Amino acid sequence: MDANNDAVVVGVDGSTTGLAAVRLAADEANRRQRPLRVVHAFVWPKLRVSGKPSPAGPADGGLRQQAERVVDEALTEARAVAPGVAVTGEVVPGFATAVLVGESTRAPLVVIGDHGLGGLTSLLIGSVAVQVTSHAACPVLVARGRPNPTGPVVVGIDGTHLSTEAVAFAVQEAALRRTHVVAVHAYRHPVSTQAGDVLPTVHDRDALRDDEGRVLAESVAGWRERYPQVEINRQLMPGRAAPALVELSHYAQLVVVGGHGRGALTGLLLGSVSQHVLHHAQSPVAVVPHAVVGRPGQHTRTVADPGRPAHPDG
Repeated sequence: MDANNDAVVVGVDGSTTGLAAVRLAADEANRRQRPLRVVHAFVWPKLRVSGKPSPAGPADGGLRQQAERVVDEALTEARAVAPGVAVTGEVVPGFATAVLVGESTRAPLVVIGDHGLGGLTSLLIGSVAVQVTSHAACPVLVARGRPNPTGPVVVGIDGTHLSTEAVAFAVQEAALRRTHVVAVHAYRHPVSTQAGDVLPTVHDRDALRDDEGRVLAESVAGWRERYPQVEINRQLMPGRAAPALVELSHYAQLVVVGGHGRGALTGLLLGSVSQHVLHHAQSPVAVVPHAVVGRPGQHTRTVADPGRPAHPDG
């Protein structure tokens, strides 16, 4: 079997956020007992620009050599963080988004920085991160903020099939990290969304809370039995989901969201909650796509087999 099919993949571009992603990816590979594959997308051949050194310049100059140095720096960083992990690197011709989405069809996890070279601020996520999290075939972990090493894994619940997959990933991550899960379901009272909506004149707040509590309970049902070492705390919150998840990210190790929320154009855009969390979270964010039957890669197998131990001691 191709070792690349088992490796956690991290995309690098020579930026400080790229190196933060390398450190995060090395930790993930170590927890999962998998190799790490460092990838740098080398776009210049696609633009018909030579990567060779200039005849008038130094022998070690040129765009290709610069790309190799980016990978070498990332390999050094990864080996320092996780000496026991087998690490390989490659300069892959192509645009960053296409290269990383292609890697996602074989990887169990892709790790990227929130913005690379030319990023504006820590509040604005880069276009590559948005595109990769929107189209990847496996979960994508985005390096953001400063994770609390003793904090929980926080997962957003909306009651759809996406919640099932996000919860599966969150519980497995919590088992790997030896921490607990905080499952969050935010709800709002009915509001008019368009002209002509007919809303009830009286809302039973207690009944609504009970209904939404059942949605949350059903979304996490069975996972404690499958992973008895992982405590799952349910948190029902009135209000909007995105601000609630961002607030909890301040003390989380990781925030997990589904790739597409209610009403999203599946396969085209991230849901509004996922986008808000990606832009504003103070911890790393994992975006879990909807698993498609027959899709290559390990995401589908992981979610379909929730009973598989996530840690050798689990």
